[in-house]
Amino acid sequence: MSRIFISPLSWGLGHAARVTPIIRELIGHGHEVTIAASGGALEMLKKEFPDCSFILFRDYPAPYSSTRFFLPKFALSIPNLSRALADEKKTAGRLLSNNRYDMIISDSRPGVYSEKIPSFFISHQLSFNLPYFIKPFEILSQYANEYFHKRFERIIIPDNYPDTVCLSGKLCQSTRRTTNMKAYYMGILCPAYKTDISEDLDFLISISGPEPQRSKLEEIILPQVQELPGEKMVILGCPQNNFEKKLDKDTAVKSYVSFEEKNTLMNRAKFIISRSGYTTMMEIAELNKKQGLFIPTPGQTEQEYLSEYYEQLKWFHSKSQYRLDLYKEVEKAKKYTGFPTMPETKDNVTRLYREVLAQYL
Repeated sequence: MSRIFISPLSWGLGHAARVTPIIRELIGHGHEVTIAASGGALEMLKKEFPDCSFILFRDYPAPYSSTRFFLPKFALSIPNLSRALADEKKTAGRLLSNNRYDMIISDSRPGVYSEKIPSFFISHQLSFNLPYFIKPFEILSQYANEYFHKRFERIIIPDNYPDTVCLSGKLCQSTRRTTNMKAYYMGILCPAYKTDISEDLDFLISISGPEPQRSKLEEIILPQVQELPGEKMVILGCPQNNFEKKLDKDTAVKSYVSFEEKNTLMNRAKFIISRSGYTTMMEIAELNKKQGLFIPTPGQTEQEYLSEYYEQLKWFHSKSQYRLDLYKEVEKAKKYTGFPTMPETKDNVTRLYREVLAQYL
């Protein structure tokens, strides 16, 4: 039995959610898993894996704004982020020295690694999408990623090979030699899985992501959701809270649901409304859901790029949260085709363990 240290980024719940299939695979092979996270991500993983060991490991604050001006705030935060990355490395070193570990898996936390322990980095962003006025800096982002990638044995990319049906588009592609040598395209990775259940829920609305934008979307969606016809479920993405209420006989609101309940709801849903976070996109692809509306987090360039990418391919419709007419946009979204069918997470994780992780344990 090996001891594995896993640490996902805690900006929202997406990173924590997508490492859960890997955690289950490792536990299934008899390995002992220690999870280091903070905030809602830590609380969610505690609920899903009560028998694992947990460490409070704070990461740097997400540079999101209550307005759409994310990039100026992000630029101003770069010095603080640089210091935070250095602090993250020091804290990781201290935590790793307290116990013996045989492997480290970091989801988007570049400071969580060790020169003495096989370390793996999960990321679907080998390059970044930037606004047109700073497009030349996109290539610099690949150099920056390469600098961090050198620290890890392999870079695990939760997407298909770029020359196949690629869910993250240009984000999972790099021109840098070191990054490409270490890259392992495992296919989609998410906690969702198909069940044999009827699609009897007309709309599932998932409100998620880091604050303050999560609350902003809640304020925009809830007053409009009752205009949609049929049965509706709204999930607020607040694992710190625990409540359920009815807005009317057809509209229920829950503060948070477990993976199992969310999976059931997604399988039941005929139409899904959500942010265009990459983990959610993988869940929709995994379940082969064909109807949905995406609302990207304002200023978060990854979500905005994915929304535009899917719109161009006529896979899914997206709309900014500003001046959102929910009923009108849902009607538009029904004309799109959905994602093409892709290999499932279960097979992808089995292959990842066999071809990569098991070689170091």
